[in-house]
Amino acid sequence: MQDKDRDHLDLLYNIGELTALIRESTDVGNLLARTVDMVSQHLQAEVCSIYLYDETSLELVLKATKGLNPEAVDKVRMACGIGLVGATLEEMQPICEGDAQCNPRFKYFPEACEEAFRSFLSVPIQRGVVRIGVLVVQHSQPNYFDETDVRTLRAIAAQLAGVLENARLLMNLRRLEGEQDHPMTAAELRFVKGLAASPGFAHGPAVVFDRSHARLLETAGEAQATEDDFHRAVQQTAEQLEQLQERIAERLPESASLIFSAHFMMLKDAQFTDRIAAMIQAGTAVPEAVKEVARHYIELFAASPHQYLQEKAKDLEDLAGRILKNLAGQPWEEHGFYDRQVVIAPALYPSEILKFAAEGVAGIVLASGGVTSHVAILARSLGMPLIIANQPGLLSIPQGLPVLMDAELGNIYVDPDSDIVHTFEMRNHARRTAETHAEAMLPETYTRDGERVYVRANINLLSEVPIASELKAEGIGLYRTEFPFLVRSTYPSEEEEYRVYKRLCDAMAGRLVTFRTLDIGGDKVPAYLEIAGEPNPQLGLRSIRFSLRHPELFRQQVRAILRAGVDTLDLRIMFPMISSLDEFRQARKIVAESLDELKSERLPHHSTPSLGVMIEVPSAVEIIDELAQEADFLAIGTNDFVQYLLGVDRMNERVADAYRPEHPSVLRALKRIADAARRAGKEASICGEMALDRDLLPFLLGIGIRSFSVDPHQLPAVQGLVRAVSLAEAEAYAARLLIEPTLEGVQRVLQSGPNRSNPKSLDDPP
Repeated sequence: MQDKDRDHLDLLYNIGELTALIRESTDVGNLLARTVDMVSQHLQAEVCSIYLYDETSLELVLKATKGLNPEAVDKVRMACGIGLVGATLEEMQPICEGDAQCNPRFKYFPEACEEAFRSFLSVPIQRGVVRIGVLVVQHSQPNYFDETDVRTLRAIAAQLAGVLENARLLMNLRRLEGEQDHPMTAAELRFVKGLAASPGFAHGPAVVFDRSHARLLETAGEAQATEDDFHRAVQQTAEQLEQLQERIAERLPESASLIFSAHFMMLKDAQFTDRIAAMIQAGTAVPEAVKEVARHYIELFAASPHQYLQEKAKDLEDLAGRILKNLAGQPWEEHGFYDRQVVIAPALYPSEILKFAAEGVAGIVLASGGVTSHVAILARSLGMPLIIANQPGLLSIPQGLPVLMDAELGNIYVDPDSDIVHTFEMRNHARRTAETHAEAMLPETYTRDGERVYVRANINLLSEVPIASELKAEGIGLYRTEFPFLVRSTYPSEEEEYRVYKRLCDAMAGRLVTFRTLDIGGDKVPAYLEIAGEPNPQLGLRSIRFSLRHPELFRQQVRAILRAGVDTLDLRIMFPMISSLDEFRQARKIVAESLDELKSERLPHHSTPSLGVMIEVPSAVEIIDELAQEADFLAIGTNDFVQYLLGVDRMNERVADAYRPEHPSVLRALKRIADAARRAGKEASICGEMALDRDLLPFLLGIGIRSFSVDPHQLPAVQGLVRAVSLAEAEAYAARLLIEPTLEGVQRVLQSGPNRSNPKSLDDPP
């Protein structure tokens, strides 16, 4: 260690060699390469890497390395907080691990080839409050780095900060100039790091999808086609659409048969087909006549001030493309245009996700911006891999180029070689095999010392109900009724809502079913809903506010629920985002009026539903005793509850580090809610992601929560964690957490955990 220490001192006292580095480097990339070489020599480390923070994509990017695979430069990317490197930047503290791969926060990037290196030391690079990046050293020998190395590397990072900040600015400027003049080619996009929004694996040819109507202009047709050929193509298109509608109605009853309604209306519109026929008769080639008439209507729709009419332009483009494809005699795949392809798009509506599901899409990449929660939820419900990659260059890759998606990690491989494909196929085969041998879910859930706990399912789409039943869910703790609204092109009728809800109730015969009334607005706005752009939609016209503002829609939904639940033993209706007793009473009054209407109309219905409140806003906590007295049950939507209590937009990566479910105020507010429910003799359940947190679920048990509702796939994992905890341990654990006034103090208690005899992660079977 003496020689190592001497190298440290040499570096600290002779940092003047940085001047030589700058002077002798040929460019910025060469400067970074020489820097990692210098640092690795002084610390006698086998690996040294520099990650710089990209403020545009909000990612740490590997920009230089000695010891890792050099091809990983610019390919390894991670969000702040992800992996040990991301955690270093998020916490602005060094991380020193004797065996990094044993740390649960370690994130493996296969392209980096770092599996041989055990010891890991990282320090943040900053200049004032500006976060510049992370400096990392690694070694194959375990426990190689010590406190001396930590102090030295911190000093090095401080000395390098000015140089690296300038390097980062220059590289960003060069990148921006390059994007303006030279869009990234497919060769430059061999690997893209994104955010995993819906897990899974997909491998198929790329197809770029957008709303520019470019695909219509590129679609070929048969130049020698006749008017008879045109009419045959129209008929063939109608038959294909009927098949698609039948298939999607079976898989997704929420959509009913409306998803291609605009297509059928245009096919049946004599003005549309006759206009094309007239042009053909006047001598225009059939494909050009189809395109010209379609363009005319597309321009009309696109120019409309109404969003729902603007969306018809996309429907018309799709319809014209199908007609042209049939004119050309191109074979129609079983599922349609996008069968087994990887769709790359700038943004998507839920209805478009649904169409892709009908047509057998392998996976989806959103190549710019963020993702709204309902799009991600819909993709997860459909089992469709989805990655968000803030890389617009993906929209320029050639159609048909093979793309591999690893939506577990958020990695995208463009035109991957056979070794990469084989590796992922073997991994997924092993994972499927393991899943088939998972332990069966027990029909009832108890803590280790015998306390009864209810584990129920959150349902987004009816396609998830069989999974919930197979895993023995003890009912539906939350059915999100907004999805039949989100996936359609117009409002569903009462009868259409009734049919969807009835299938849910019938499938869960004998078990509790909880309907959450329409939670629309915020980031969940259907294209047909004419809501003017709100400056802050999360605090705008959403959830129960929307329903009370539109009582006719609210009454229609309540009637459909009551009719569908006629044979349900335990039917529950809960109202989202309740902020006052007045709102709850207004909602309850509409339910009472709906009951009277159904009775007078002699329509079969459930006459005694339980009415509950979702606790999601701070104002509800201040009147929690009164709400608990008047409501039949309470449900805590922890995702929004944390967001509103802390004033943190949970979709904004810039403040992601402030979204802390373990915040002392959150924990204490949850205790108040649980206590109020207990005093009133009412059930309080958890419906958010906090129920999936292995550190916080024991806390929830400790404060008195006995009901959890989670996505169906998470049911065995949650049951396994509940079974591993005793109630006495959970209560003592909760008491320790509740007395802590700071996040730091809470973190210390969380790290110690309850005294579980058999701790499990949520990835372990029960």
